[in-house]
Amino acid sequence: MSGIVIVGAQWGDEGKGKIVDVFSAKADYVVRYQGGANAGHTLVVNGVKTVLHLVPSGILHPETNCIIASGVVIDIEGLVKEIETLKSNGYLANPKQLLISDSATIILPYHKVLDAAREKALDGAKIGTTGKGIGPAYEDRAARRAIVLSDIFEKDTLKEKLELALLEKNALFQSTYKLESVNVDELMKWIAPLAEKLAPYRSRDTSAVVHKAIKNGKKVLFEGAQGTLLDILHGTYPYVTSSSTVAGSACIGTGIGPTSISKVIGIMKAYTTRVGSGPFPTELKDELGERMRSQGHEFGATTGRPRRCGWLDLVALRYAIRVNGITNLALIKMDVLTGLDKIGVCTAYELDGEIIHEFPSKAADLERIKPVIEYMPGWKEDLTKLTNLKDLPRTATSYIDFIGNQLGAPIDVISVGPGREQTLWVKPLFTN
Repeated sequence: MSGIVIVGAQWGDEGKGKIVDVFSAKADYVVRYQGGANAGHTLVVNGVKTVLHLVPSGILHPETNCIIASGVVIDIEGLVKEIETLKSNGYLANPKQLLISDSATIILPYHKVLDAAREKALDGAKIGTTGKGIGPAYEDRAARRAIVLSDIFEKDTLKEKLELALLEKNALFQSTYKLESVNVDELMKWIAPLAEKLAPYRSRDTSAVVHKAIKNGKKVLFEGAQGTLLDILHGTYPYVTSSSTVAGSACIGTGIGPTSISKVIGIMKAYTTRVGSGPFPTELKDELGERMRSQGHEFGATTGRPRRCGWLDLVALRYAIRVNGITNLALIKMDVLTGLDKIGVCTAYELDGEIIHEFPSKAADLERIKPVIEYMPGWKEDLTKLTNLKDLPRTATSYIDFIGNQLGAPIDVISVGPGREQTLWVKPLFTN
């Protein structure tokens, strides 16, 4: 099988966009399978930065086919802007390069209003949502009242479904949140020009397209959003996203069987970050944490919010390897640690006086644990100009070897900067 899943092994922001972009040079298809515009994948090509929220990260390779699958929730206004920006920058010259599933759920303005109103009402107990309407859109899907992409091209169907959906939404806006109700006719006028611009990209069955590609031996990358520890079922609930972020979601969100997947690559930073609320055992609330944030440009690509930073957490990573079935790892942002005299690594947790090596299932337990930190010598050499693994400083290779041995998974790719060229290969991605 030629399907490879790219999944975040931490709390998101691991650098999946860069890795997918680099891998896409050898791939025939890149499939985005879950999440929405709350994701921000940053790519740097020839010094030029591109931030993608919905379009798969393979789009900067003209010969790579990109698919937005059924499991994604789509902000149609944001997607149109993203497409137009790509086209103005010389990409997506051929509309056939991008296919969007007809059955993908649509995010509309009322989803964002509801998302923001709920977060505001939480006051001191905020979850840390991006306010992009992701949760309310997934709720509508589960409640069987979602608007899907195909609906926006059928006026009568769209009006009927909007009227049904807004019965509840307007009642909430008026009685609970004291907001204005949404007018169906005005909403349809807003949707119409966006539908016209998205029409060239719609596909009636992206599942069949992906199935055929894999059957014919094409190389297919499945691109996830967010990270393992934000998974709705297996993350630090309730401080999670609204979709399943683990590797199994690639099959569910795309509509293919698990036997189509041959490899799962976990993307991990050389340290750990988290955006928003929730437990973070290795967080550094000091000058070191601020240094990582500054050196690593740790600000959300979607919201601009500063990321919380801390030491690498091997307990959490071992958990991510287990729940995803990760076969290989890519280690990102090694260059950010340059200049530190010593580098901390969390190898275990202490909970109520007991040393544990498994990731707790309860967020409340994670709030109480103390990380067991081992320290390794750092390095002073600039890694960003390196083009060969053998040129890495000895202390850097010792750090990498320690991580690989502790996790029991091979590290095949090492990133030493944001650019495509700042990538060191231990082993090729695709092998015959």
